[in-house]
Amino acid sequence: MNKYAKLKEIMTEQVITVKPSDTMTKVDEIFKMHPIHHLPVVNDESKVVGIISKSDYFKMQHGLTLFHTAKSEAYNEALFHSILVEDVMTKQVATLHPDDTVATAADYFRENLFHAIPIVDEHKRLLGIVTTYDLLNYAFKEDVYLPTKEN
Repeated sequence: MNKYAKLKEIMTEQVITVKPSDTMTKVDEIFKMHPIHHLPVVNDESKVVGIISKSDYFKMQHGLTLFHTAKSEAYNEALFHSILVEDVMTKQVATLHPDDTVATAADYFRENLFHAIPIVDEHKRLLGIVTTYDLLNYAFKEDVYLPTKEN
């Protein structure tokens, strides 16, 4: 693994995003339909203004009602229609640039408790995202030797 490889080589460029004015219903739909764990929040100029993780979403969802009855699910749905993304998102988001290195991203992940970093240009416009999963895939892109009982 080349720890000096540029993030532009491993980042995901097709990123699903939401806007601060979207409701949590949209977040709910996205997380149910796509196998992703982080949603960058961008403004009308595509600048990153926040992020919502699936963990944040689950905490909010489970904090609304304790019971999973039809009535409580309907209540959650009604609340999701009224709560805006800007009320839930993490506003202080660490970002990196496409020419930053894999080592820099790894340092960010080790020093903090988040698992995704939006990749932005010099104007803070979203270009992609790098996750801990991306780093693991990059680090172990060659086949990993797994010992068998015969070995």
